[in-house]
Amino acid sequence: MRRDEVSARKKPSSSVLLFQRNPVMMKRKDQTPLVDLCVEKGIDNVKYLGDVSHVDHDMLERILPHCTLDQLMHIEKSTQGMDLSPITDQLWRKFFEKQFGINCTNEVVKKMKEKRVSFTWLQLYEAKVKRVAQTENEAVDRLAQRYKEEDARKQSRKIKTCTKLPPSERRFCGDNGSGYNLSVKSSNIMKKSKKDFLNSLEVKNNTAMKRRGIGSTSKYLTF
Repeated sequence: MRRDEVSARKKPSSSVLLFQRNPVMMKRKDQTPLVDLCVEKGIDNVKYLGDVSHVDHDMLERILPHCTLDQLMHIEKSTQGMDLSPITDQLWRKFFEKQFGINCTNEVVKKMKEKRVSFTWLQLYEAKVKRVAQTENEAVDRLAQRYKEEDARKQSRKIKTCTKLPPSERRFCGDNGSGYNLSVKSSNIMKKSKKDFLNSLEVKNNTAMKRRGIGSTSKYLTF
């Protein structure tokens, strides 16, 4: 065997030298696939998602579970020409159960089975929210009407109270102060009558006659 043939066999190829210089290239199978990178990017920016009709179903099944209720609702309303219910139906059931309770969720399932009807959980969620809002509005209206009636009743009581006579005008109508006022007036009238009587001419003459009689009788009495 010639020397040049032996040297050619011992000399490594350029590809081998490349892998030796770059060990990462030899671990290509361990690298993250491009799809996984896209999914991670979608999860990180899920709040910015809107119309996802162009996104693959498998990717959406991995991205959409990371949405909040409002984010998922925005995606549902923004997506055109694509039915997301096969992907989002169970997500909406979880939101329904979280907001209205497991008992309400089971009752809905029971009624659908009894009536042999089927609705998506998004439809059920929207219908339940609308019904709850309507019930709350009716309760608020009833409460407002009750307060209105109570205010009207209080106003009517105030008007009735103001129509009564004030205390100063009720003294001469048989209240507690009427006896005192009448006695004072009677006393003043008696004093005036007595004074007029004493000042009359007849009383003065009688008084003078009595004084004379007393004087004439006393001069005959000696001790």
